[in-house]
Amino acid sequence: MPQRKIIHIDMDAFFAAVEQRDNPALRGRPIAVGHDGPRGVVATASYEARPYGVHSALSSTVARRLCPDLIFIPARFEVYKAVSQQIRAIFREYTDLVEPLSLDEAFLDVSHVRSATLVAREIKARILAETHLTASAGVSVNKMLAKIASDYRKPDGLFTIAPAEIESFVATLPVERFFGIGAVTAERMHRLGIRTGADLRQWEESALVHQFGKAGHAYYGYARGIDNRAVTPNRVRKSLGAETTFAEDIDDRLRLQQELDGVREEVWARLQRHEFRGKTVVLKLKYDNFRQITRSKTLLSAIEDEMQLARIAEELLAGVNLRGRKVRLIGLTVGNTPEACTDCIQLRFDF
Repeated sequence: MPQRKIIHIDMDAFFAAVEQRDNPALRGRPIAVGHDGPRGVVATASYEARPYGVHSALSSTVARRLCPDLIFIPARFEVYKAVSQQIRAIFREYTDLVEPLSLDEAFLDVSHVRSATLVAREIKARILAETHLTASAGVSVNKMLAKIASDYRKPDGLFTIAPAEIESFVATLPVERFFGIGAVTAERMHRLGIRTGADLRQWEESALVHQFGKAGHAYYGYARGIDNRAVTPNRVRKSLGAETTFAEDIDDRLRLQQELDGVREEVWARLQRHEFRGKTVVLKLKYDNFRQITRSKTLLSAIEDEMQLARIAEELLAGVNLRGRKVRLIGLTVGNTPEACTDCIQLRFDF
Protein backbone atom coordinates (compact mmCIF):
# COMPACT_ATOMS: atom_id res chain seq x y z
CA MET A 1 0.00 0.00 0.00
CA PRO A 2 1.42 3.44 -0.94
CA GLN A 3 2.34 5.54 2.07
CA ARG A 4 -0.39 7.98 3.06
CA LYS A 5 0.07 11.68 3.76
CA ILE A 6 -2.38 12.77 6.44
CA ILE A 7 -3.00 16.23 7.88
CA HIS A 8 -4.91 16.84 11.10
CA ILE A 9 -6.19 20.41 11.48
CA ASP A 10 -7.33 21.54 14.93
CA MET A 11 -8.63 25.05 15.50
CA ASP A 12 -7.14 26.78 18.54
CA ALA A 13 -9.70 27.23 21.37
CA PHE A 14 -12.27 27.53 18.60
CA PHE A 15 -15.42 28.76 20.37
CA ALA A 16 -13.47 31.14 22.61
CA ALA A 17 -11.38 32.39 19.68
CA VAL A 18 -14.51 33.22 17.68
CA GLU A 19 -15.90 35.18 20.62
CA GLN A 20 -12.64 37.11 21.04
CA ARG A 21 -12.51 37.78 17.31
CA ASP A 22 -16.05 39.17 17.27
CA ASN A 23 -15.70 41.18 20.49
CA PRO A 24 -12.37 43.04 20.80
CA ALA A 25 -13.08 43.77 24.49
CA LEU A 26 -12.57 40.05 25.21
CA ARG A 27 -9.15 39.78 23.59
CA GLY A 28 -6.34 38.96 25.98
CA ARG A 29 -8.78 38.14 28.78
CA PRO A 30 -9.62 34.75 30.33
CA ILE A 31 -12.98 33.65 28.94
CA ALA A 32 -15.01 30.45 28.96
CA VAL A 33 -17.75 29.61 26.50
CA GLY A 34 -20.53 27.79 28.30
CA HIS A 35 -23.23 28.18 30.90
CA ASP A 36 -22.38 30.00 34.11
CA GLY A 37 -24.00 28.85 37.33
CA PRO A 38 -23.96 25.95 39.80
CA ARG A 39 -24.90 23.42 37.10
CA GLY A 40 -22.96 24.94 34.20
CA VAL A 41 -20.12 23.37 32.23
CA VAL A 42 -17.23 24.92 30.28
CA ALA A 43 -17.42 24.11 26.55
CA THR A 44 -14.15 25.86 25.60
CA ALA A 45 -11.67 28.00 27.50
CA SER A 46 -9.45 30.67 25.98
CA TYR A 47 -5.68 30.28 26.24
CA GLU A 48 -5.64 33.10 28.79
CA ALA A 49 -7.83 30.95 31.09
CA ARG A 50 -5.93 27.68 30.70
CA PRO A 51 -2.95 28.50 32.96
CA TYR A 52 -5.46 28.64 35.82
CA GLY A 53 -6.55 25.07 35.12
CA VAL A 54 -9.75 25.98 33.29
CA HIS A 55 -10.57 23.53 30.49
CA SER A 56 -13.50 22.04 28.59
CA ALA A 57 -15.95 19.81 30.52
CA LEU A 58 -14.98 21.51 33.80
CA SER A 59 -17.90 22.61 35.96
CA SER A 60 -18.53 26.35 35.93
CA THR A 61 -18.35 26.52 39.72
CA VAL A 62 -14.86 24.99 39.80
CA ALA A 63 -13.74 27.11 36.84
CA ARG A 64 -14.75 30.34 38.57
CA ARG A 65 -13.02 29.24 41.76
CA LEU A 66 -9.79 28.56 39.85
CA CYS A 67 -10.01 31.85 37.93
CA PRO A 68 -12.06 34.54 39.73
CA ASP A 69 -11.71 36.92 36.76
CA LEU A 70 -13.10 34.39 34.30
CA ILE A 71 -15.68 35.80 31.88
CA PHE A 72 -18.46 33.41 30.83
CA ILE A 73 -19.88 33.80 27.34
CA PRO A 74 -23.05 31.95 26.21
CA ALA A 75 -22.39 29.63 23.28
CA ARG A 76 -23.45 30.76 19.79
CA PHE A 77 -23.46 27.44 17.95
CA GLU A 78 -24.99 28.82 14.76
CA VAL A 79 -22.04 31.20 14.44
CA TYR A 80 -19.53 28.42 15.13
CA LYS A 81 -21.21 26.18 12.55
CA ALA A 82 -21.05 28.92 9.92
CA VAL A 83 -17.33 29.48 10.55
CA SER A 84 -16.75 25.71 10.51
CA GLN A 85 -18.41 25.44 7.08
CA GLN A 86 -16.17 28.25 5.85
CA ILE A 87 -13.08 26.33 7.04
CA ARG A 88 -14.28 23.04 5.53
CA ALA A 89 -14.72 24.78 2.17
CA ILE A 90 -11.01 25.63 2.33
CA PHE A 91 -10.14 21.98 3.06
CA ARG A 92 -12.10 20.75 0.04
CA GLU A 93 -10.07 22.96 -2.28
CA TYR A 94 -7.11 20.68 -1.50
CA THR A 95 -8.73 17.23 -1.24
CA ASP A 96 -12.08 15.45 -1.37
CA LEU A 97 -10.93 13.17 1.45
CA VAL A 98 -11.95 15.29 4.44
CA GLU A 99 -13.16 13.63 7.65
CA PRO A 100 -14.58 16.17 10.12
CA LEU A 101 -14.35 15.05 13.74
CA SER A 102 -16.24 18.05 15.09
CA LEU A 103 -16.79 21.70 14.23
CA ASP A 104 -13.17 22.53 14.98
CA GLU A 105 -11.07 19.61 13.72
CA ALA A 106 -10.71 17.32 10.73
CA PHE A 107 -8.43 14.82 9.03
CA LEU A 108 -7.35 15.41 5.43
CA ASP A 109 -5.79 12.78 3.16
CA VAL A 110 -3.44 14.62 0.78
CA SER A 111 -1.48 11.62 -0.43
CA HIS A 112 -1.66 13.01 -3.97
CA VAL A 113 0.49 16.08 -3.19
CA ARG A 114 4.25 16.28 -3.18
CA SER A 115 4.60 17.97 0.23
CA ALA A 116 1.87 17.60 2.86
CA THR A 117 3.75 20.02 5.13
CA LEU A 118 3.59 22.79 2.54
CA VAL A 119 -0.12 22.14 2.02
CA ALA A 120 -0.74 22.27 5.78
CA ARG A 121 1.14 25.57 6.00
CA GLU A 122 -0.92 27.01 3.15
CA ILE A 123 -4.21 25.84 4.70
CA LYS A 124 -3.27 27.48 8.02
CA ALA A 125 -2.51 30.72 6.19
CA ARG A 126 -5.81 30.56 4.29
CA ILE A 127 -7.78 29.99 7.51
CA LEU A 128 -6.07 32.96 9.17
CA ALA A 129 -6.62 35.25 6.17
CA GLU A 130 -10.27 34.30 5.65
CA THR A 131 -11.52 33.82 9.23
CA HIS A 132 -8.94 35.71 11.34
CA LEU A 133 -8.53 32.56 13.46
CA THR A 134 -5.49 30.38 14.05
CA ALA A 135 -5.27 26.63 13.59
CA SER A 136 -2.67 24.03 14.49
CA ALA A 137 -1.70 21.30 12.04
CA GLY A 138 -0.09 17.90 12.38
CA VAL A 139 1.35 15.99 9.43
CA SER A 140 2.37 12.35 9.21
CA VAL A 141 1.71 9.00 7.54
CA ASN A 142 -1.42 8.08 9.51
CA LYS A 143 -4.27 9.54 11.55
CA MET A 144 -2.88 8.64 14.96
CA LEU A 145 0.46 10.36 14.39
CA ALA A 146 -1.08 13.37 12.63
CA LYS A 147 -3.46 13.99 15.56
CA ILE A 148 -0.61 13.77 18.07
CA ALA A 149 1.46 16.14 15.93
CA SER A 150 -1.27 18.80 15.72
CA ASP A 151 -1.24 19.09 19.51
CA TYR A 152 2.52 19.29 19.74
CA ARG A 153 3.07 23.03 19.19
CA LYS A 154 -0.29 24.61 20.00
CA PRO A 155 -1.45 27.27 19.51
CA ASP A 156 -0.83 28.20 15.85
CA GLY A 157 1.55 25.26 15.48
CA LEU A 158 2.73 23.07 12.63
CA PHE A 159 4.55 19.82 13.36
CA THR A 160 5.52 17.03 10.99
CA ILE A 161 6.49 13.49 11.97
CA ALA A 162 8.44 12.15 8.99
CA PRO A 163 8.62 8.40 8.28
CA ALA A 164 12.26 8.18 9.38
CA GLU A 165 11.40 9.82 12.72
CA ILE A 166 8.42 7.66 13.69
CA GLU A 167 10.19 4.94 15.67
CA SER A 168 12.24 7.31 17.85
CA PHE A 169 9.33 9.74 18.28
CA VAL A 170 6.89 7.04 19.41
CA ALA A 171 9.45 5.45 21.74
CA THR A 172 9.75 8.57 23.90
CA LEU A 173 6.08 9.54 23.76
CA PRO A 174 4.21 9.34 27.09
CA VAL A 175 1.26 6.95 26.82
CA GLU A 176 -1.12 9.82 27.74
CA ARG A 177 -0.34 11.38 24.36
CA PHE A 178 -1.43 8.37 22.33
CA PHE A 179 -4.77 8.59 20.51
CA GLY A 180 -7.55 6.95 22.52
CA ILE A 181 -5.62 6.56 25.78
CA GLY A 182 -7.37 8.65 28.42
CA ALA A 183 -6.48 9.34 32.03
CA VAL A 184 -8.03 6.14 33.40
CA THR A 185 -6.33 3.86 30.85
CA ALA A 186 -3.03 5.70 31.28
CA GLU A 187 -3.19 5.15 35.04
CA ARG A 188 -3.78 1.43 34.48
CA MET A 189 -0.77 1.35 32.17
CA HIS A 190 1.36 3.16 34.74
CA ARG A 191 0.50 0.49 37.30
CA LEU A 192 1.72 -2.10 34.80
CA GLY A 193 4.98 -0.20 34.27
CA ILE A 194 3.96 1.21 30.89
CA ARG A 195 4.80 4.90 30.73
CA THR A 196 6.18 5.47 27.22
CA GLY A 197 5.83 4.08 23.73
CA ALA A 198 9.01 2.10 24.31
CA ASP A 199 7.45 0.46 27.36
CA LEU A 200 4.28 -0.29 25.42
CA ARG A 201 6.28 -1.89 22.62
CA GLN A 202 7.65 -4.50 25.01
CA TRP A 203 4.21 -6.06 25.41
CA GLU A 204 2.85 -8.85 23.23
CA GLU A 205 -0.39 -8.10 21.42
CA SER A 206 -2.23 -10.93 23.20
CA ALA A 207 -1.16 -9.55 26.59
CA LEU A 208 -2.45 -6.06 25.71
CA VAL A 209 -5.76 -7.53 24.57
CA HIS A 210 -5.99 -9.46 27.83
CA GLN A 211 -5.45 -6.27 29.82
CA PHE A 212 -7.41 -3.75 27.72
CA GLY A 213 -9.83 -5.75 25.58
CA LYS A 214 -10.17 -5.02 21.84
CA ALA A 215 -8.37 -1.70 22.29
CA GLY A 216 -5.22 -3.73 22.95
CA HIS A 217 -4.95 -4.45 19.21
CA ALA A 218 -4.82 -0.72 18.47
CA TYR A 219 -2.33 -0.06 21.30
CA TYR A 220 -0.01 -2.74 19.89
CA GLY A 221 -0.02 -0.93 16.55
CA TYR A 222 0.30 2.53 18.07
CA ALA A 223 3.49 1.49 19.90
CA ARG A 224 4.95 0.79 16.45
CA GLY A 225 3.56 3.92 14.81
CA ILE A 226 0.96 1.87 12.93
CA ASP A 227 -2.61 3.03 12.29
CA ASN A 228 -4.29 1.68 9.16
CA ARG A 229 -7.54 3.67 9.47
CA ALA A 230 -8.41 5.51 6.29
CA VAL A 231 -9.74 9.07 6.14
CA THR A 232 -13.46 8.51 5.59
CA PRO A 233 -15.47 11.59 4.53
CA ASN A 234 -18.83 9.97 5.34
CA ARG A 235 -17.92 8.53 8.72
CA VAL A 236 -21.11 7.80 10.68
CA ARG A 237 -21.07 8.55 14.39
CA LYS A 238 -23.24 6.09 16.34
CA SER A 239 -23.48 7.82 19.71
CA LEU A 240 -22.23 10.69 21.81
CA GLY A 241 -22.30 11.18 25.56
CA ALA A 242 -20.62 12.23 28.78
CA GLU A 243 -20.31 10.92 32.31
CA THR A 244 -18.89 11.90 35.68
CA THR A 245 -17.49 9.92 38.59
CA PHE A 246 -18.22 11.43 42.01
CA ALA A 247 -15.58 12.17 44.61
CA GLU A 248 -17.94 10.50 47.12
CA ASP A 249 -20.72 7.99 46.42
CA ILE A 250 -24.21 9.55 46.35
CA ASP A 251 -27.63 8.24 47.36
CA ASP A 252 -29.46 11.58 47.57
CA ARG A 253 -31.94 11.95 44.70
CA LEU A 254 -31.64 15.73 44.51
CA ARG A 255 -27.85 15.61 44.26
CA LEU A 256 -28.06 12.89 41.62
CA GLN A 257 -30.43 15.07 39.60
CA GLN A 258 -28.06 18.03 39.93
CA GLU A 259 -25.13 15.91 38.73
CA LEU A 260 -27.23 14.60 35.85
CA ASP A 261 -28.10 18.18 34.88
CA GLY A 262 -24.41 19.00 34.58
CA VAL A 263 -23.75 15.88 32.48
CA ARG A 264 -26.75 16.64 30.29
CA GLU A 265 -25.50 20.18 29.60
CA GLU A 266 -22.14 18.76 28.55
CA VAL A 267 -23.86 16.21 26.29
CA TRP A 268 -25.95 18.92 24.65
CA ALA A 269 -22.84 21.06 24.06
CA ARG A 270 -21.13 18.07 22.44
CA LEU A 271 -24.17 17.33 20.28
CA GLN A 272 -24.01 20.89 18.96
CA ARG A 273 -20.23 20.81 18.62
CA HIS A 274 -20.28 17.59 16.58
CA GLU A 275 -23.50 18.43 14.69
CA PHE A 276 -24.91 15.11 15.86
CA ARG A 277 -28.57 14.10 16.14
CA GLY A 278 -29.97 10.98 17.74
CA LYS A 279 -33.23 9.38 18.85
CA THR A 280 -32.14 7.14 21.71
CA VAL A 281 -31.22 8.49 25.15
CA VAL A 282 -29.34 6.16 27.51
CA LEU A 283 -28.84 6.79 31.22
CA LYS A 284 -25.96 4.93 32.88
CA LEU A 285 -25.49 4.46 36.62
CA LYS A 286 -22.63 2.67 38.34
CA TYR A 287 -23.25 1.70 41.97
CA ASP A 288 -20.76 1.68 44.83
CA ASN A 289 -20.29 -2.08 44.30
CA PHE A 290 -19.32 -1.33 40.64
CA ARG A 291 -22.49 -2.92 39.26
CA GLN A 292 -23.63 -0.94 36.26
CA ILE A 293 -27.17 -0.47 34.93
CA THR A 294 -28.61 1.41 31.95
CA ARG A 295 -32.06 2.76 31.19
CA SER A 296 -33.00 4.01 27.72
CA LYS A 297 -35.77 5.61 25.72
CA THR A 298 -36.06 5.77 21.93
CA LEU A 299 -38.14 8.46 20.24
CA LEU A 300 -39.78 8.51 16.82
CA SER A 301 -37.57 11.41 15.73
CA ALA A 302 -34.27 12.96 16.80
CA ILE A 303 -33.94 15.09 19.95
CA GLU A 304 -34.88 18.64 18.99
CA ASP A 305 -33.73 20.80 21.90
CA GLU A 306 -32.03 20.74 25.28
CA MET A 307 -35.30 20.92 27.23
CA GLN A 308 -36.53 17.74 25.54
CA LEU A 309 -33.27 16.00 26.44
CA ALA A 310 -33.62 17.24 30.03
CA ARG A 311 -37.15 15.86 30.35
CA ILE A 312 -36.16 12.44 29.06
CA ALA A 313 -33.08 12.29 31.30
CA GLU A 314 -35.20 13.18 34.34
CA GLU A 315 -37.76 10.50 33.44
CA LEU A 316 -35.09 7.85 33.11
CA LEU A 317 -33.52 8.74 36.47
CA ALA A 318 -36.92 8.86 38.18
CA GLY A 319 -37.62 5.34 36.95
CA VAL A 320 -34.55 3.86 38.64
CA ASN A 321 -35.03 2.16 42.02
CA LEU A 322 -31.74 2.61 43.86
CA ARG A 323 -32.72 -0.07 46.40
CA GLY A 324 -30.67 1.64 49.07
CA ARG A 325 -27.44 1.59 47.07
CA LYS A 326 -25.16 4.57 46.53
CA VAL A 327 -24.09 5.73 43.08
CA ARG A 328 -20.46 6.43 42.11
CA LEU A 329 -20.92 7.38 38.43
CA ILE A 330 -23.68 8.82 36.26
CA GLY A 331 -23.63 9.14 32.48
CA LEU A 332 -25.89 10.11 29.60
CA THR A 333 -25.61 9.14 25.92
CA VAL A 334 -27.57 10.04 22.83
CA GLY A 335 -27.54 7.30 20.20
CA ASN A 336 -28.10 7.50 16.47
CA THR A 337 -30.77 4.92 15.60
CA PRO A 338 -31.58 4.23 11.95
CA GLU A 339 -33.82 6.79 10.28
CA ALA A 340 -37.36 5.72 9.46
CA CYS A 341 -37.89 4.61 5.87
CA THR A 342 -39.88 7.27 4.02
CA ASP A 343 -40.37 5.21 0.84
CA CYS A 344 -41.59 2.04 2.53
CA ILE A 345 -45.09 0.59 2.51
CA GLN A 346 -46.54 -1.06 5.59
CA LEU A 347 -47.79 -4.49 4.56
CA ARG A 348 -51.01 -5.79 6.11
CA PHE A 349 -52.01 -9.42 6.35
CA ASP A 350 -55.50 -10.75 7.07
CA PHE A 351 -55.60 -13.74 9.40
